[in-house]
Amino acid sequence: MSNQDKEDKIILNGIVIESLPDTHFRVQLEDNAVLLAYMSGKMKYNRIRIYVGDKVEIELDSYGGKPKIIRRK
Repeated sequence: MSNQDKEDKIILNGIVIESLPDTHFRVQLEDNAVLLAYMSGKMKYNRIRIYVGDKVEIELDSYGGKPKIIRRK
């Protein structure tokens, strides 16, 4: 991954408000916007569980792809 790829990512904080099938979650951001995000592959591989009410970090790419949950706080 080059430095330019890392710069294209935007990291946001939010709270999980709903758990959906297939490791998808509704996340409310700090500015009250609600996003549909999915769990990253590393979190699935390490079997990290995410529950409603958990604070999470979300990664957005600048190209408008789906938001990805990268960390549970």
